[in-house]
Amino acid sequence: MGRSRRTIPEELLLLALDPATGTTAQPQSLDLGLAGAQLVELALAGRIAPDGDRIAVVHPRPTGDPTLDTALELLRRRGSPVRAVHWIGGPRLGLRQTYLTHLERCGMVHAVAGQMCGVLPTTRYQATDTAISREIRARLDSAIRTGVPPDPRTAALAALAHAVGLGKHLYPGNEGRSSRSRLRDLIRHDPMGGLVAHAVMDVQNGVGAQPRRAPAAAGPTGGGGSGRRAAVRAPVEPAAVGTGRTTAHRGGVMARAGAS
Repeated sequence: MGRSRRTIPEELLLLALDPATGTTAQPQSLDLGLAGAQLVELALAGRIAPDGDRIAVVHPRPTGDPTLDTALELLRRRGSPVRAVHWIGGPRLGLRQTYLTHLERCGMVHAVAGQMCGVLPTTRYQATDTAISREIRARLDSAIRTGVPPDPRTAALAALAHAVGLGKHLYPGNEGRSSRSRLRDLIRHDPMGGLVAHAVMDVQNGVGAQPRRAPAAAGPTGGGGSGRRAAVRAPVEPAAVGTGRTTAHRGGVMARAGAS
């Protein structure tokens, strides 16, 4: 995989960054979303594929992206398809910090050191090229406004943005209600993105004991929309989502010592 194109985890993280404060919206659910976004990116690269509600490795060749290849190798070592909800709900220690550090190295964000409560060192991240974030946002806006089925990458990004609760961050208030609803509806346009997004919401809502069918691709009758609408629910923000990490977040501010 070449590095000329931003990955879905990177784009999801850029969407979540608040340009004014340098904090990330929905920090706990965002960690789940990043793990899910890796699955979507690997699927788009032809390395994995959905198998019911499970994820199967179909081509173990590395992509060239170290972070994605780590996830691919972990999936390969499982030896058999793994349920998406179990994968996303597993420990992802430092995943968000890994991507923030990568974005900083690429010059897309700038780290600003600070302190929490005047004691605990923290790091905020400001976007250095807001045009990139605007371009990502414009793709979502276009899909919402026009109703034209988006490309798979944009559809998956929309599904994950909804799943982690970024709708209220991107389209706040009563005036953004219809846009949030359309963002949710975009989940049906990409089967893999839909599978992963539902798994993210299931982990947040404490669901995972029962198998879930993979969402159907949109067809002439809007397949996957009406039949699954009951399952597309607003995610909740849990006090602890079982990511296996020590958190040091307040209002989305990341303490580097707690995120590494």
